[in-house]
Amino acid sequence: MAKIIGGITTSHIPAIGIAMDKGIEDTPYWKDFFAGYPPIREWLNKEQPDIAIVFYNDHGLEMFLDKKPTFAIGCAPQYENADEGWGIATIPPVTGETELSWHIINELVENDFDPTVCQDIKVDHGLTVPLSIMYPGRNYQHMKVIPVCINCERHPMPKPSRCFALGQAIGRAVESFEGDQKVVVFGTGGLSHQLDGERAGIINADFDIECMDKLVSDPEALTKYSIDDLVEIAGAQGVELNMWIAMRGCMLGDVEEVHRNYVAPISNTGAGTQLLLNK
Repeated sequence: MAKIIGGITTSHIPAIGIAMDKGIEDTPYWKDFFAGYPPIREWLNKEQPDIAIVFYNDHGLEMFLDKKPTFAIGCAPQYENADEGWGIATIPPVTGETELSWHIINELVENDFDPTVCQDIKVDHGLTVPLSIMYPGRNYQHMKVIPVCINCERHPMPKPSRCFALGQAIGRAVESFEGDQKVVVFGTGGLSHQLDGERAGIINADFDIECMDKLVSDPEALTKYSIDDLVEIAGAQGVELNMWIAMRGCMLGDVEEVHRNYVAPISNTGAGTQLLLNK
């Protein structure tokens, strides 16, 4: 059977991509942030996962407010990026995966999830920035990617408990897939931040650290929050914690944290990264 070998969390803010394009990773503003990634890159290079399941949210490139599925999953052989207006360079195509993705889709529907199925979809910085930061030089095309998009922009949004259950269902689907593929799961976005309104710039570092702790030791504690709770505690875009929660749901059972980094502020965001392994 296929096996999930680890879970990775990371910010996906557009400024990360711009910093990499400009080669300013070692400047005082960015140095501590980028210092958090070499251990994860080393692990990826050592383990060579065949497939990455990437939980992300689309910020309007493909799914704007006029068509915003709660959950969507890609099953295409390739994914293109396009200019989003953030100043990030358009990246080379992402290699898709079409066998495990359809298996996951079928298993989700059998287990009362009804995702939007995308056979042709562009992917935005929510997915491309994490791939670029994990594989400098955009050397990621050897790995097949299954994008799983969660609505974090338009109300009503899925509850953390529902996102955790989605992750669990995907984790079980991976375990039931015939094959020996090694799978890594990405939870992207977050942590606390708000881009506009009266509370623009809010960062709750204490809550961010608590979430990173609970993701390891007690993920179900995070499922008790409502969307309104997350907005109040962590800002309007703090709901991107849902992608981290979905990632953790995929990792059935206990996990071990082997690496962590947290820096705030980075582009008005509490930016964390973790590497989790199944025990």
